[in-house]
Amino acid sequence: MQEIHTPVLLDEVIDAFKDIDNGVIIDCTLGYGGHSEAILEANKNIKIIACDRDIEAIDYSSKRLAKFKDRVEIHRSTFSNLIKQIGHENIRGILADIGVSSLHLDKNERGFSVKSETLDMRMDQTQILDAKFVVNSYTLDELTRIFSEFGELSDARNLAQKIVEFRQTKEITSAKELANLVGLNPIRGKGVAKATLVFQAIRIEVNKELDELKNLLTSIKNLNLKNARIAIITFHSLEDRLVKQAFKEWSKECVCPDFVMKCECGGNHAIGKVLTKKALTASSKEVGKNSRSKCAKLRIFEIDR
Repeated sequence: MQEIHTPVLLDEVIDAFKDIDNGVIIDCTLGYGGHSEAILEANKNIKIIACDRDIEAIDYSSKRLAKFKDRVEIHRSTFSNLIKQIGHENIRGILADIGVSSLHLDKNERGFSVKSETLDMRMDQTQILDAKFVVNSYTLDELTRIFSEFGELSDARNLAQKIVEFRQTKEITSAKELANLVGLNPIRGKGVAKATLVFQAIRIEVNKELDELKNLLTSIKNLNLKNARIAIITFHSLEDRLVKQAFKEWSKECVCPDFVMKCECGGNHAIGKVLTKKALTASSKEVGKNSRSKCAKLRIFEIDR
């Protein structure tokens, strides 16, 4: 089978789970199965339970991981729902790679790339809401909101106005057309094009990505796991901020409000400790081989209750 995807921070992910010698590791974002394959090869006595929303990814990874036989179980599901569905007694690790995979970016028909001739951006192609609907049907205020909240664009309203005015003359039907409309030149001081951040905002809206991440983090906290390692890879500040804040909260012994002068909760509320005070990032060697790894950040938490 031809290799079509290079998983980011692969060595770091393998290292995060190297001490796990039994039980189950959950791969919440299976994609092309690169991380799962490497973990299974490195940890001979563990089982992987994985999920993805994309049937194409599941079909590919099912074939890729078939050699591991009953050590792999794959579900078509969101990662927050998977955590709720399966038994958690044997879970020793959870991996989530919260990024757009090569499957989505490299295939023109998926409409994720600024060069795409289509406008889709759905990770689950059975859902109704897609990027074309968002771009052509959302109001000026709705577009402004998602560009501001999910793209962190200071000129969100101006960009939304451009789209609203343009679509009065014709429907926007391709990602390429949208990218040219909002601008492909890098934003001063950011080194990223407005189109990239606009696409990020639309993609998050279409796939409810931040809601999924919040649900995952809440589900993990409520599972009452014992001796488990949590590793989460993010690709932009909105996601990384959520993970960083959650890990910080999980490691707090005292949960009293800030205005309380003396602890009244009794302490002992931490469920574990943060293992990465600073997020792990790709080496220059990895970035040279895979430019998409440049923005990747890995944070690791150890549940030890």
